Amino acid sequence: MSEVADLPTNWGRWGEHDERGTLNLITAEVRAQAVAEARTGRTVSISRPMPTSPIAAGPFAHPGADSIGAMQAVLFTGASPRGTAELIMMVPHHPEVTHLDSLVHQVVDGQVYPGIAFEEVVTPAGYRHGSTAVFADGILTRGVLVDLAADGPLPEGHGVTGADLEKACARAGVEMRSGDALVLRGGWNYAASRDRRIPGLTLDAVTWMHQHDVAIYAGDIGDGRPPVDPRVPGPLHRVALARLGMPLIDVADPTELAAACAEEGRSTFLFVAAPPRLGTASGVPVNPLAIF
Repeated sequence: MSEVADLPTNWGRWGEHDERGTLNLITAEVRAQAVAEARTGRTVSISRPMPTSPIAAGPFAHPGADSIGAMQAVLFTGASPRGTAELIMMVPHHPEVTHLDSLVHQVVDGQVYPGIAFEEVVTPAGYRHGSTAVFADGILTRGVLVDLAADGPLPEGHGVTGADLEKACARAGVEMRSGDALVLRGGWNYAASRDRRIPGLTLDAVTWMHQHDVAIYAGDIGDGRPPVDPRVPGPLHRVALARLGMPLIDVADPTELAAACAEEGRSTFLFVAAPPRLGTASGVPVNPLAIF
């Protein structure tokens, strides 16, 4: 990827040791304006349900294989327990788990955002820089649904461009503002489509998000499989996350959100993501919410 000229980047924009990336765009003013989007109190999840499997069924398979993202074992003692508990094991970066990628998740040319050598940030106990610890206070901003599946799912192998995003915003009568969360609907179930050519974003779409100062991305499609942009395989992760410092919510499900937006007559809402305070990891499960 290093041979592609003029890749969009935020390295150095907020300092040489910045860990927040595009979350810096979500200022106090942006948050205050976003809260005004919550008018009726209606709440919609943008997450997939997370299936579980008994731990006794065996170890995790590779995340790309036909496997379950979480395993659960019920723990109790005695014939008449006074309470219940369980042990849960999970793989956050799994195609059935809606998860939030931290900035350390992608390594480009031996570096992580914003240009720090990977060997300087990794330890046996976790990461010193750009980990999920940055999400401790949650993410609250205005969310915008960009619905590319209003007339049906995107075609197999479609490469989403900036023009696609611009046209969808125009149809919805909305403009992206600095600090917004972009929630993209392509009409695909990633986990159930592993043998198909899944649509994905191109470098052009990532450049469009950079130009509009998008703060966070969530969608039911991502980089596509196989890659849809020969210039930069995986531009959402390799450019938006690694170079722009844009946290990504992978494997989201905006199906119910699209229905709610249609019923509410608008494509904007209060976007809230409050993941567990699981520090020093590269990703964490999350249940992002849209509040109308």
